[in-house]
Amino acid sequence: MNFHDLLNIILRNISFLLKTTIISTIFLFVILFFIYPLTYKSEISVLPPEQGNQSSALSSLLGDNVMSGFFYTSSKSFNSELFVQILKSRTAALYVVRKLNLIDYYGIETEIVAANYLSNQLNIKLTKEGIIKLDVEVSSNLFPLLFSDKDSLKRFAAILSNTYIEALDSINKAKLSSKAKRARIYIETQLIKTKSVLDSVELQLMKFQNENKTISLPEQISAAIDAAAKLKTEIIQTEIELGFLRTNLREDNQTLIALRNKLAELREQYNKMQFGSKDYLLAFSDVPELGKEISGLLRDVKIQNEVYLLLQNQYYKEKIQENRDIPTVEILDEAIPPLRKSSPKVIFSTVVGSIFIFLIFSLFVVVKEKKVILLQKEVKGG
Repeated sequence: MNFHDLLNIILRNISFLLKTTIISTIFLFVILFFIYPLTYKSEISVLPPEQGNQSSALSSLLGDNVMSGFFYTSSKSFNSELFVQILKSRTAALYVVRKLNLIDYYGIETEIVAANYLSNQLNIKLTKEGIIKLDVEVSSNLFPLLFSDKDSLKRFAAILSNTYIEALDSINKAKLSSKAKRARIYIETQLIKTKSVLDSVELQLMKFQNENKTISLPEQISAAIDAAAKLKTEIIQTEIELGFLRTNLREDNQTLIALRNKLAELREQYNKMQFGSKDYLLAFSDVPELGKEISGLLRDVKIQNEVYLLLQNQYYKEKIQENRDIPTVEILDEAIPPLRKSSPKVIFSTVVGSIFIFLIFSLFVVVKEKKVILLQKEVKGG
């Protein structure tokens, strides 16, 4: 059967096809307009997280050149894609379910089921500029013109979208607070150790000065003490940083490797200052015995003082970070009640449906005609 035969069959039955299509289209229109649930969506836009706003205050203590790779996660990991994954998480959905009491709204028995249902209604788009666009579908009951309040649905769609971003902010702040707490506890431990060492060396210095009276050190030795103290302070800072990072990174991580190399170089410089080198005008090994002892004590006190002050400063910064309540998400466009429904698109769906109905009935007519023709051929052949 060629195209010409198909066309003839359709034209012979055009009256039936048009009548059936029109009746079915009217029926489809009535369903879409009066019976089918209405769906509303309210979009909210979120700006990508800034590269530098998530860094830990501890990084300023331990060095910006290496620390840019870790504390509070690197800037690369704090990007829009991470925010998208947080929004898609069950934790975010449960936050919205609990905040808005969606168990009663959906008529579902458990929070987990309600969260899964809510996640299925979530739509997230990520633009190439890193802007996140989010909306949540809210559907009415059947016969929406009779049993649903359109204005309430519109407002609820906006509330859902805004609450999802509130969930993102809450989860992100909790994560930052947790990491700040870990850093604060680590610094607190180092503070206790440093204070103990500082008390010990101060006591030794006081005892030495009482026994040997005060000794006035030459300016050259005082300058060497200052230089050695600064170098030793940097060594201790690097050791503290390395100790913290080892609990979070693998040994073959590039950040750890760079830190170990830096520490080795600093120790080598310090040893040269201790035992003499052409790079330094005066080594502590060349200082007379009595001067050497007080030089060492003064240097230790200075080192521990500097380290203690740095740690104490960062301890309070981390404590503030742990307890601060500053928004971590910047909203570009807040969700507002939509002006019109997102579905169903009654006119478009009706037109597409009518074309589909016409094609289905045309196929039915062609198949029926073909069977009749084959049956007539069999009768003639018999």
